[in-house]
Amino acid sequence: MNKFWGVDADPTAQGRIKGAKPVAVLDIGSNSVRLVVYERHARALTPLYNEKSSCALGRGVGQTGRLADANVAQALDAIKRFALVCRLMRVGKVFVLATSAVRDAANREEFVAAVEAVMGSPVQVLSGEQEAHFAALGAVAGILGFTGVVGDLGGGSLELSRTSKGTDTDGQSFELGVIRLQDDSNGSAVRAAEIVRGRLVETALKDIEPGASFAAIGGTWRSLAKLHQILRKYPLHMVQHYVVPAADMIAFCEDIVAAGAGKSYPGAGNVSSSRRELVPFGAAVMAEVLKVGRFKDVVFSALGVREGFLYGMLDAREQAIDPLIQGAEELSVLRSRSPAHASDLIGFTSQFLSAAGVVETSEQTRLRTVACLLSDIGWRAHPDYRGAQSVDSIAYGSLSGIDHPARTFLAQVMAIRYDGLKSKTAAALVDLGTDQLTARARLLGALFRVAYPMTAAMPGILPRIRFEVADTEIVLVLPTDLAFLDGEHLQNRFDAFAGVAGFKSARVQLA
Repeated sequence: MNKFWGVDADPTAQGRIKGAKPVAVLDIGSNSVRLVVYERHARALTPLYNEKSSCALGRGVGQTGRLADANVAQALDAIKRFALVCRLMRVGKVFVLATSAVRDAANREEFVAAVEAVMGSPVQVLSGEQEAHFAALGAVAGILGFTGVVGDLGGGSLELSRTSKGTDTDGQSFELGVIRLQDDSNGSAVRAAEIVRGRLVETALKDIEPGASFAAIGGTWRSLAKLHQILRKYPLHMVQHYVVPAADMIAFCEDIVAAGAGKSYPGAGNVSSSRRELVPFGAAVMAEVLKVGRFKDVVFSALGVREGFLYGMLDAREQAIDPLIQGAEELSVLRSRSPAHASDLIGFTSQFLSAAGVVETSEQTRLRTVACLLSDIGWRAHPDYRGAQSVDSIAYGSLSGIDHPARTFLAQVMAIRYDGLKSKTAAALVDLGTDQLTARARLLGALFRVAYPMTAAMPGILPRIRFEVADTEIVLVLPTDLAFLDGEHLQNRFDAFAGVAGFKSARVQLA
């Protein structure tokens, strides 16, 4: 039997969570049809497979009222391929969501029936209010505690919801998607801005208290965020939780709109061909929304309707799980030499802080816990590149529930843990954090460098070791049966750590 097509053996690799059943969402939008397969349905979603096909189903719907035959054929071909992917990956459950273009089309029933025949799953055609609701849930799932307004810009529509403490209200949908705007404005981004301005003037946006935050969702807005990062020379090209002052983003968007549509705006060559002509229309919507709502900043979310839909299906207990810690725990299980050692390291670092009289905030404790969980994920790499590869895994990984300064904190800890206090990789990340975050990253990274030579990343040793502090001296207390650990290598690292921690002297003592 051809092994590729064989279905008798379980294709799951050892690098995946044991017993996890994949779940998939097929998102049929106005601009693209996208399939995302997640490793399992959990609070922290890890994509196993992510592919889109730019079918532009929304093209012309505003004028003709129908999905164009050619676009439907292209979409169905893509969906047939996605159905095969779901079978090959043994997806347990497939959710099929359709948004603006499908719900507005006169021939939607015919298209929906064709999709259901291919996928073997029902198609849920979301109302504008449902789309706004799930987009809001997607934002709050990835940006913990977000309060403000969530906007989801698609090809056919713009959905807006007010959000506070995980609950969304006032969900509204507007015919302001980028494809529809491109059609309605005859390809003029300047005219599109006028259309947006006219349609938003009497919305609930004008009643929002000035100074709120705006969370932006959608592929075109993600492209806008990436372009902003490139042109502003921002060092971390990660869209999730990228925050920009509203005044800066408005000026940036107005420059793009003024340059016109097509490929003429600044940095257009950095945008994917499928989004290039749509970015000016996304910029027009962004600028007008920020102005009407008098927002203080915009935070971009890579999580949207798909993730919000799955988040909404979780019970309250699961929704309350910290996605950052859950995601870090999964990485520890999958990529560290011993997950139990990470637990020892959490206790070891906590005991030092207690002995030194260092008080942590709840967020500092949270980030320290995550750093311990991630501290050994780079061990398979060549020693010269463990720091850089671990930094990339954290800085550009799929972890959610974390902002950019905290991401760079974790990355700095990992760089120092592997490369030492003079790490160039760590130095390159300093500007994205604060002096306090950098100081704590250096402290924690240096402490990791003390722990690992004593344990070989195996559990059972660190709980037997403790710190004592006397005035300006720090003492590492070893049990007598581990006296042999007190060698030059440990002492050098302990001395370096003591310097970072602000102690004048350091010694090892047997007990």
